[in-house]
Amino acid sequence: MLLLLTFFLYNIFGGIIMSCVNVVLGAFYGDEGKGKIIDYLSSNARYAVRFSGGNNAGHTILVNGKKFAFHLLPSGILNKNIKAILSNGVVIDPKVLLEEINNLKNNGYPVDNLYISEKAHVIMPYHIMMDSLLEDARGDNKIGTTKRGIGPTYCDKYERCGIRMEDFIGKNFKNLLKINIKNKNVILKAYGYDELDFESIYKEYSKYAKKLKKYVTDTTTMLHQAIKNNENILCEGAQATLLDIDFGSYPYVTSSNPTIGGVLTGTGIGAKYINEVIGVIKAYSSRVGEGPYVTEENNEIGDMIRELGHEYGTTTKRPRRCGWLDVPALNYAVMINGLTSIAMNHLDTIGKLNKIKLCVAYKYKGKMIKDFTTNMDILKNSTPIYEEFSGNFGDLSKCKTYDELPINAKKFLERIEELTNTPIKYIGVGADRENIIVR
Repeated sequence: MLLLLTFFLYNIFGGIIMSCVNVVLGAFYGDEGKGKIIDYLSSNARYAVRFSGGNNAGHTILVNGKKFAFHLLPSGILNKNIKAILSNGVVIDPKVLLEEINNLKNNGYPVDNLYISEKAHVIMPYHIMMDSLLEDARGDNKIGTTKRGIGPTYCDKYERCGIRMEDFIGKNFKNLLKINIKNKNVILKAYGYDELDFESIYKEYSKYAKKLKKYVTDTTTMLHQAIKNNENILCEGAQATLLDIDFGSYPYVTSSNPTIGGVLTGTGIGAKYINEVIGVIKAYSSRVGEGPYVTEENNEIGDMIRELGHEYGTTTKRPRRCGWLDVPALNYAVMINGLTSIAMNHLDTIGKLNKIKLCVAYKYKGKMIKDFTTNMDILKNSTPIYEEFSGNFGDLSKCKTYDELPINAKKFLERIEELTNTPIKYIGVGADRENIIVR
């Protein structure tokens, strides 16, 4: 009886309930402003964990009037009390990572709080070349890759010929690199590219390995020790739900799982430890790259939203395609990820328009569709069904509570909550990290 009681108490107080692993995910096509929400939430966390993607993503954070653009480093790293982790699900370009580290050091952040998983895969020069040549070879069927080598690195991971951080900083790096370059040169030569020189690459990347070695560790064991100690962990995603390799608008997707499943496989944290799952959206929508986008406004409205929201890629500087918020797509993200709440950014941006539209369903071949699908034929040939709201919210930057928001803004937010059956817990009303209303 005593054993059973002990087991029961452990599961109630020492396991699931006491656990505080919170997750921040993109709920649309990326670029939702996850960095701002992550930065805010990290003030109550002990660990900030990036669990997927590579430097094809970008988070921009505004701190005391200065912008920091992160492509690999977890956004929470700016908090000196945070242990920032690049976990095993991330693919790492060592050159880019060192540039980010040096930038932070030059701005007064020592980066002593960075930890890199020994299991994370390394992006090598041949991955970047392969990414570029494969995208160019697609011609009119381009995916819209950033050509940063992310896809080919994940390919090598699953081909089981990749180089992990433990290899990169170890004695076997030279041998693995030699084998990979030999094999990749066969492909490059077939495409008419110059062959890679092993010696020069080995010399350059050995220097990167020496500089990064001190950060490399067993982050999975580290995180589970933190869970045992009931320390707060914040897992942050790159890209977003509709770019997921399995659940996104394939093939116009990224090469990893930026959904909730990617948290588990990308960190080694078990499902029972997950507490809150927050989906980040904007009060409108945007997309970079190719692929269908039902609510896109490829006109003056889209241009206006882009300029008001400064919608240009953090990583590529490409202008983003802009349009209205899509509830069927949002409900899909709620379903796939089990979202417990929503964080909405740019309410102040959309509130500058006279009229705001909200897509509540699609029309396809004369029929109404309320459930999102990744079927290309349906997405390409659907038209949005809108509800319209009054805008002109005024200056929201001074609003500190939900009650202070204008009635038109509340009507818009509450309709989204009604349609998604999910609370909007965090509301962005300006660019600074302080411009967040928490309900």
